[in-house]
Amino acid sequence: MISDPLDLRAVESFLADVVPVAVLAATPQDAAFHAEGDVWTHTQLALAALAALPAFAALPPLARSIVATAVALHDIGQPSTTREEGGKLTSRGHSARGEHLARAALWRQGVPFGIREHVCALIHRHQVPFFGITRPDPERLAIELSLVTRNDWLALVAEADGRGRRCLDPADQVRIIEHCALWAEHCRELGILDRPRRFASAHTRQVWLEARDRPGASRQPDVLAHDDTTCEVILMSGLPASGKDTWLAAQRPGWPVVSLDELRDELDVDPADGGDQARVVALARERARAYLRDGRSFAWNATNLSASLRAQLLGLVRDYRARTHVVYVETTAAEQHTRNRARAQPVPAKVIDRMLQRWSVPAPTEAHEVTYVVAGAPGWPIQA
Repeated sequence: MISDPLDLRAVESFLADVVPVAVLAATPQDAAFHAEGDVWTHTQLALAALAALPAFAALPPLARSIVATAVALHDIGQPSTTREEGGKLTSRGHSARGEHLARAALWRQGVPFGIREHVCALIHRHQVPFFGITRPDPERLAIELSLVTRNDWLALVAEADGRGRRCLDPADQVRIIEHCALWAEHCRELGILDRPRRFASAHTRQVWLEARDRPGASRQPDVLAHDDTTCEVILMSGLPASGKDTWLAAQRPGWPVVSLDELRDELDVDPADGGDQARVVALARERARAYLRDGRSFAWNATNLSASLRAQLLGLVRDYRARTHVVYVETTAAEQHTRNRARAQPVPAKVIDRMLQRWSVPAPTEAHEVTYVVAGAPGWPIQA
């Protein structure tokens, strides 16, 4: 973690285990918004800009470390996403890629869960203040962000990013910085600059979040929504050997479980055989629907490491008016490695590496309830 954004030697040492400085320096950026040249030059300018901000100096030490680390890592996804399109350099998707790189590296370094996830949330959303105020519904966007990060910290990261660049048209940089200030003021007026938006209930929050996908639908966070859920579905999430089976056995004994591992054994499907996995998932969905039609609570046990996959499964159970509960389980990198090696059929290291590339921790916006079974987990995400 970065404690002093001006200590470049410490920053370089920290980055060595994530994306080395040489790689960042070798990654060019489009001159229109980054006339300073490469990613490393921009990162240094952004860190210097952050250190000069009075709002940064006013933060307590831990908050300064989280924000400084997010600024140091905010563009680490660019080396693997930068390409030329239409005569311009683009790095579309670099924020999400940077989040995944940071999560895996900080996990291996043993950075506490809550601190790590604050950093990752800021990396993933670091550009939102640039354009958030111009979105069709900036209030909804600000509320959603308040549930997973702090808007005041996010505005600081974005402002440092905006000041730490050289635009061919100086007016572009002025506009970026002004938009960051407007975003902070917008969130302050909504009462969610440094805290999450409160909802009348967890179900109200879920109904409000789902309304964004239904044109014309509206819901006020303060108005209690009728809870018409019929049963509870627990969606397990976590790397292999993190402790998902142990949690289910201890916390939900006797519950029906749709387990992809057990279904592979039943169908005699090799986990490494990608072609047959569709058959396993189809059977899992069929059994899940049977429980849902009966209004019977059950658990779906698999790694479920990507937000898109979890969204598909949670969407399925919500169609049956089930109450959704994601249980995320995590252990240390060393413990996960030891447990995996002790399994009858260890997951190959190269498979684990591929999983880490899409590994996202469930956010509280994904379900009625999200439980984090992680030592020292309190502190993230911000609970609503």
